[in-house]
Amino acid sequence: MRTLPFAFLTLLSFHVSVSQGLTDDMKATEDQLRASTKQINQFFRRFNGEEDENGKRYYPTHKRYRDASLRKKYVPVLFDTQTSPIDQSVAKTFIKTITDKKSPKFLDFHKDDWFVEVSATFKYKGRSISGTLYMQLQPQGKGYEWVIQDVAFSEFSKYFDKASGKDKQFLHPMSHELDFMTLRKALDKQKHAEQYTLDSYEPDYLSIFLFELNQGNLTFVSAKNTAFHFFAIDGYYFSITNFNRPGYNSGWLISSLVPLENEDQKQQMKDYIYRKD
Repeated sequence: MRTLPFAFLTLLSFHVSVSQGLTDDMKATEDQLRASTKQINQFFRRFNGEEDENGKRYYPTHKRYRDASLRKKYVPVLFDTQTSPIDQSVAKTFIKTITDKKSPKFLDFHKDDWFVEVSATFKYKGRSISGTLYMQLQPQGKGYEWVIQDVAFSEFSKYFDKASGKDKQFLHPMSHELDFMTLRKALDKQKHAEQYTLDSYEPDYLSIFLFELNQGNLTFVSAKNTAFHFFAIDGYYFSITNFNRPGYNSGWLISSLVPLENEDQKQQMKDYIYRKD
């Protein structure tokens, strides 16, 4: 019978003693990693009930795929319970609505009304400025791609301040009889020429952003924060944010939940997010 070398026995003994000492801490860390929603795709799967408690994915042929009881257990842990002021009664009603056995509500990664807000830092004409990009998925070939849908830059918006009422300047309604000679005076050294546009005029900041980017006046530096906005569940708006912290309540979690009574409230919420209010 062969005997193990003394050095190997010593190393094995050391490994066993260390493992025994770390077992509880490692188990706690492992449980936290499993509890944390580390990816957006994982948030979708947990919201829809498409993976088990250990993160193993369920497919449509599995008997527990999108199981209502699984979702009732999973969805509550997808809320930020430490810092976000979410009304608990609203949250309970929301969970009851989406897990209803007769008419459950799910998220569709490729089709639903959702988008991402990316807060970023840029260099603009030699200065550091902040800006926001709004991005959404669109079909591309046989797959999908993220595209920039809109932007918000205070650096751009300060150049547009359309006056109204008595302060608004205007072109005389008989200007056409003078071959619009009044345009020279109106537009000469004008810093807010938007006052001569239609009442419905809205600046196209995305075009300005792309122009300045293409001209080399604006350069991307880094992304700072990301938030995802969802209007996919009728009657509700919610957002998810990444909470990078120890403990079980971490990762991508629902940070706000607002009931919406009608399309007007939905549009008001979108205007607020896009900084158009």
